[in-house]
Amino acid sequence: MSISISKKGSRDVLAILAGGGPAPGINGVISAATIEAINRGIQVIGIQDGFKWIANGDKKHIRRLTISDTSRIHLTGGSIIGISREDPTSTVQRMKNTLRVLKDLRVRYLVTIGGDGTLFLASRVEKESKGKINVAHIPKTIDNNLPLPGYIPTFGFETARHVGTELVQHLMEDAKTTSRWYFVVTMGRKTGHLALGIGKASGATLTIIPEEFGEEKISLNKIVVTLEGAIIKRLSMGREDGVAIISEGITEKLDESELENLRDLERDEHGRIMLSEVDLGQVLKIQARSRLLEKKIKIRIVDKRIGYELRSARPTPFDSKYARDLGYSAVKFLFGGGSGAMITIQTGKMVPMYFNKLLNAKTGGTRIRYVDTNTESYEVAEKYMIKLTKDDFENKVKLKKLSQTANMKPKEFVDYFSKALRS
Repeated sequence: MSISISKKGSRDVLAILAGGGPAPGINGVISAATIEAINRGIQVIGIQDGFKWIANGDKKHIRRLTISDTSRIHLTGGSIIGISREDPTSTVQRMKNTLRVLKDLRVRYLVTIGGDGTLFLASRVEKESKGKINVAHIPKTIDNNLPLPGYIPTFGFETARHVGTELVQHLMEDAKTTSRWYFVVTMGRKTGHLALGIGKASGATLTIIPEEFGEEKISLNKIVVTLEGAIIKRLSMGREDGVAIISEGITEKLDESELENLRDLERDEHGRIMLSEVDLGQVLKIQARSRLLEKKIKIRIVDKRIGYELRSARPTPFDSKYARDLGYSAVKFLFGGGSGAMITIQTGKMVPMYFNKLLNAKTGGTRIRYVDTNTESYEVAEKYMIKLTKDDFENKVKLKKLSQTANMKPKEFVDYFSKALRS
């Protein structure tokens, strides 16, 4: 929609836009930022659908935000100004369009809400505007992978973990009732924060994340053997059911050579496997079920993906409150002359983290926060998983029971399943 901007003042507008994927709490940021800016005498506009329209020079998809519009939206999911993954830096012209539209709209202050991709775009807008637009970025992603201090989550993560935990608990009950296994793949493009958070909170049978494999390529075989081992260990305890949580971030690190012989995988124009299109849950289900049948073990496995159910959920009280703190702090930072930073709340105080400290010097992109597997937090998670350990191979009584369950000789069992051990 087209709006009129007051002629009063030369550059007196604060604009808000959201990029990337949805996360619970976006509306809370919009609400607090709008109310605080208006109370300071500044007009506020919402830019619809991220950079989608303004990168094409379109300034009609703008929404005037008022206190009455936004005072209660902090309790709702989704985004009242939409969202998108459009990249204004894809061409020089698109960036010029973006800056021109912001100038025409008299934008002096810009609040961006998003993850690592939107943070990078915010840094580019701030740089290219050459001081004419003050920019503050709000860390939003259910992946929880922005480079904040370790004890601080990105907003949206806690709600996503909460909703995901409830879903997995339902699946665990169904698995127990029907004597089956679920392989649940969760969102988490490069990291395992969400998968591990849901796995720990729900008490899932085991969780597999990319960080546990280090920086090298991940072997599909090792993942399948890990899942097989968990199923067999669970069977040796008298249980046919279980739920395995698997982070989708594993897909990006898969050793493609192991996927070459798998059927029905999408390929690009050069014949290369499109990892982003790999249905990880289905691949793992088919592989694990086939190998278990070779061992004369028949287990029902269902693959499930959760992620979209979490992104636009109503925020929990934590995220509702947290998002408002961030929105208010962003306006306070900008109106205090600040620019070029991601806004964080540390021990109750607003702490800006400047873009030049958050970008990777080698790649130019945003630094990523990975799960630290050398912590007690991860140790606790692993201790409560059902998965093969060194003790299972070294304890003769345990090894005998496991190998009998797998219909294998002890030496065969060790040779085959030692691949599942984390180095």
